[in-house]
Parts: sequence; C-alpha cells; structure tokens
Amino acid sequence: MQDSNRTLIIRGVLIFTALVYLGRLLYLQVFDNSYIEAAEDNAIQKVVEVPFRGTIYDRHQKLMVSNEPVYDLYVTPKKVKNIDTTRFCSVFEITKEEFIKNLAVAKAYSPQRPSLFIRQLSMEDFAKVQDDLVEFQGFTFQTSAFRKYHSSGIANAVGYIGEISPKKLAAQPEGEEYYKQGDYIGLSGLEKYYEPYLRGTRGVKYIMKNSKGAEKGAYKDGKLDVPSIPGETLFSSIDLALQDLADSLMQNKVGCAIAIETGTGEILALVSAPSYDPKLLTGRTFSKNYGRLVMDPMRPLFNRPVQAGYRPGSTFKTIQALVGLQVGSISPNFGATHAGSPMQCTHNHTPSANVIMGIQQSCNPYFYQVFRRFIMDQNESETNVFKRSAINLTLWDQMVAKFGIGQKLGVDLPYEMKGILPDVPYYNKEFKGPNSWKYSNIYSVAIGEGAVTVSPMKMANVACILANRGYYIPPHMVKGIGKIGRLPKIYTEKKYVDIDRKHFDPVIEGMYRACQPGGTLSSGAIMPDLPIIGKTGTSQNARGADHAIFMCFAPRENPKIAVAVFVENGGFGGSASGPIASLMIEQYLKGKITRQAYKNEIMARNYSQKVIVRPILSKSADVPNATPVIKATSKK
Repeated sequence: MQDSNRTLIIRGVLIFTALVYLGRLLYLQVFDNSYIEAAEDNAIQKVVEVPFRGTIYDRHQKLMVSNEPVYDLYVTPKKVKNIDTTRFCSVFEITKEEFIKNLAVAKAYSPQRPSLFIRQLSMEDFAKVQDDLVEFQGFTFQTSAFRKYHSSGIANAVGYIGEISPKKLAAQPEGEEYYKQGDYIGLSGLEKYYEPYLRGTRGVKYIMKNSKGAEKGAYKDGKLDVPSIPGETLFSSIDLALQDLADSLMQNKVGCAIAIETGTGEILALVSAPSYDPKLLTGRTFSKNYGRLVMDPMRPLFNRPVQAGYRPGSTFKTIQALVGLQVGSISPNFGATHAGSPMQCTHNHTPSANVIMGIQQSCNPYFYQVFRRFIMDQNESETNVFKRSAINLTLWDQMVAKFGIGQKLGVDLPYEMKGILPDVPYYNKEFKGPNSWKYSNIYSVAIGEGAVTVSPMKMANVACILANRGYYIPPHMVKGIGKIGRLPKIYTEKKYVDIDRKHFDPVIEGMYRACQPGGTLSSGAIMPDLPIIGKTGTSQNARGADHAIFMCFAPRENPKIAVAVFVENGGFGGSASGPIASLMIEQYLKGKITRQAYKNEIMARNYSQKVIVRPILSKSADVPNATPVIKATSKK
C-alpha cells in the first residue's frame, strides 16, 4: 500500500514538473513579446520587400514611366538602443532636430513596428552608409523606387504618387491591410486609377543576424522567402508624339486639349494647361514642390479635361440639331430668320435656310427656334405653357443625356465630373416651384449657355459620336493591362445615342462647311488636302474674356481622330482653339507637321495673361484643386 502511494506521489511530481515546463514554454512562445524580440534581434530578421510599380508605355511601346531604385531607412523605435545621435546625424546628413522629430513620429505610429525614417537614398548614398548601419540598432534599409518620367508633357495624364495619408491608412479593411506608414500610393491620373494593378505584391525575406546586428546571410538558405511581384505593366493609348505636340501648343494658355481615336474610344492625347514637370513630384523634394504647386493660383495640378466645368457654347448646337431632327420638331430643310429671337447673331450672314446653314453659320437665332420648337411644339394637347415646357424638357433631357451630357462617361481617370444637364427639378428649384418657368426662361440652353455645363472630355466624346454617326465607346487611356492586354469590358462596348444615322448627314455637312473658307474656322487652320469636320464655340464667362472652344474629327469618311480644345479667355473658338486642333490632326494623320511657321505662331500666342485667377483658399492631399475652374450659373 505504501509503495502504491509513493508511486502516485512520484507520478504527481513528474506530471506537475512537466506542466510547469509546458506552461513556461507556452508563455515564452505565445505571450511573452520579449522572447520574440530577442529571437529576432539575435537570430532572424523579417524584411518586407516592396515591389517595383508597374511601368507605363505609350501606344507605340515607348516608355513613359519607369522606376529608379532607391533605399528607404526604417526604424523600429523599441529596438533603438545606445545610439550615438551625433554620429548618426553626421552619417546620414540630417540635423538633430530632424532625428528627434522623425523618431517621435515613428513612436507615435508604433513602438514595435518599423516605420519610415529617411526616404529615398540613392544607390551611392546607400553604399556610403551601409557599413555604418551595424552601429545603429533598430534601423534597417528597404529597397524602394521613385518614378522616372520620360516626357515632361504627360503630367496630368499619368499623374503622380505620394506617401499614403493617415486617413487612407486607417481606412484599409481589416484583414486586408496592404499599406503601411511611409508607403507610396497613386494620387492622381493613371497612377491613382490603376493603383491595384500598378502596386504589385509584397514579398518577404528572412535574414540571419548575430547579436551585434551584423547580417550572416539568408535564413534556411532563403527557402522561406517569398519574392515580391512587380506591378503590372500598363500599355496606354497615348501617342507620345501627339501628346508632346499638344503640350507645346498649349504653352502660355489655360485650358486643355484632348484627342480620341474615334473607333475605339482610346485617348490619344490629354493635356491640361498650365501643367508641371512631373519630375518635380518625385524624390525627396516631393513635399516642397507639391506645396508650391497646390497653392499656385493657375492650378497646374487641376486636370481640366475631366475635372473642369465649362458651358459648351455653340458646339452644343450639333446636339440640338440632332435631337430636333430625331423627334421631328425640325426637318433638314427647316429655316429661320433672325426675327422674333431675343438672341443676337454674332456672325454677319443671311438667315439660315436649313440645318446645314445653321451649323455652318453658327446662327444663334436659328437655334433659338430649333430649341423652341422642341420645347413648345411637342405635346401640343397640353395648353398650359408651363406644364408643356416641363413635359418636353424631360424628353429633351432623356435624349441629350445619351450623349454623355450631365453624366459620367466612365473615363479611367479619377475625379471625373458629371457636369450639369438642367432638368425639371433643377428649374423648379431655381425658379422656386413648379409651373413657375417656361421656355422664355431657359432658352439660353439652346446655344450651350445658361445652366448646362460640360467637361472638355465630353465634347471630345461628342465629336466621336458625330464621327461614328451615332455611337461611342467610353473614352479610356489604357489599351491593355499586363502582357495579355486585359481591358475592362466597359471599354469594348458601343453606346448608342439612339439618333437615326440619316440625321447626322446635314449636321456633318454643316460642320464641314464651317471649316472651309467662309466658315467660322480661322483660315490658317484650314488644310485643303485634309478637310476637318468641326464646330467652333464661344463660351460665356463671367470672369474676363469668353472661352474659346473647338471640336472636330477627321477625315470625313472612315474617321480616325476626334479632337476638342478649350482655351480659357481665348475669345473665338475658330481662331484660338481651332488652330491647335488642326495641328494635332495633321500630326496624327500625316505623322509630321508641314506647317512649321504656323505651328511656331500658335505656340507663341499667349492667352494666359487674360486669365483672372481665383485665390487658393485651401489644399487637399487627395483631390488637389478640386474646385472646378468655371462655376456654373443658371442665369446669363
């Protein structure tokens, strides 16, 4: 009996001892961070590898954006011990104030997680300080890169990258935290829109270190390492030669120029002016240059082709004619005199006898009557002019919206604006109630004035619709993603505006005549061997001279390119914007400019002196200069 009790006691002691050891082991491995930290300090370091961003090419495989390798210095505050601050500052060429500030920021972010301390040391700088790093516990290098831009004319099209904001960092879905403090992210242009493709996939490697922090090689010969995967290549639709030409033509001007391949919706050129050298927003000088650019009253960071809102002016008359022809409120032979119109004609010509002459002469009284017949001659059974105006405006809105007016086109650029297509609720609010307005209150919309506003991209797209005789493919800047050239489905599907093809003939003929001698296009922009099909426009502006607009396509049959040009405070579209579009078309269809003297003359023209700028009241890291350049008003 005593032996049995002794056996039980011994077994109990052994079991208790085993449980103590197991408990201690569990505590050390699972709950005690100091054990983990000691293991990492003295044996293995986990290094996250940030992949290179995807490169960007133009449509002819010319490199537009690539990467330049650099090295970022990270700090884990809890591991920083016995640092000779003076020597550290000397080695890395920073001040003690910068050291203290950067370390405080890192501690605030996380004492135990690495965060950025000094960014973007060049390969030469890295080579100088690599041997000294052993003295500075808690500091490690990670390979990074900054963007290298191979053209100065692509800034607003391609965009830029910058350090992720704390707000975006905190907004990452739980369990999907890709970014960490100090990471770069696309902030505008293609860099932002295609961020999920361009950023790549992180990798990780494990490095063995001795107790002094010196590297001893890869842990387990790198078997546990996971290589980073570079971001995918973007093959853009930009024609770099055309882009650079458009950029040069828009010097000393405020506005934009857009070119689209009519059959595919591919954007061939996209220039916002004034712009900036994209090299300014790379490297360690980003913050300094960004602060200067974002506070520039000329708004170089503002991407006018998709963010700005302008009245379309007389270019809108093409849409008025098409919807009127479709519903039958006018016929191709509809004529109108200047009598009975509150609008004056700004061109010296005889009354327009038909739609062709109305477009050719850009006659305001003619299109006053075109819009009036649509609003007042449909649904004549409704004798109340207020109710009839509202009923027919609703029909008009539905038809015009199919041209993309008042809608987002879905272009692959961030911050696209919808613009304003005034409808019944809009005017009910403007005139304080239903049955409080009628055609005589809204007729300025007939000629693209009043409440209607568009982005320049929309008018380039309207030129595509005209060229295609009734459809468009949403404008986009990328031909394919990655080697297999993937493309979102939206950029392969035609969108029809539901206007019969026959109705385009008189409108296009009128546009053709507008760009011939005696039309509204400047004579120097006319190319006898390459006729342009275009429409001039002058957009009213409450701040200074009117804005000049021109949209066009070429050639007439089997068209290849559509162009829209907006020049703020340029006056007449035929003389300020038309020449720029003409040269762009020549470059694209002929492959060169034959009118060199004319090109130099257009480049030298300076309209920026006429621009009345608004003061910059604030700046935003996410949407720089987000306020549209032109604020829409509903009354003239």
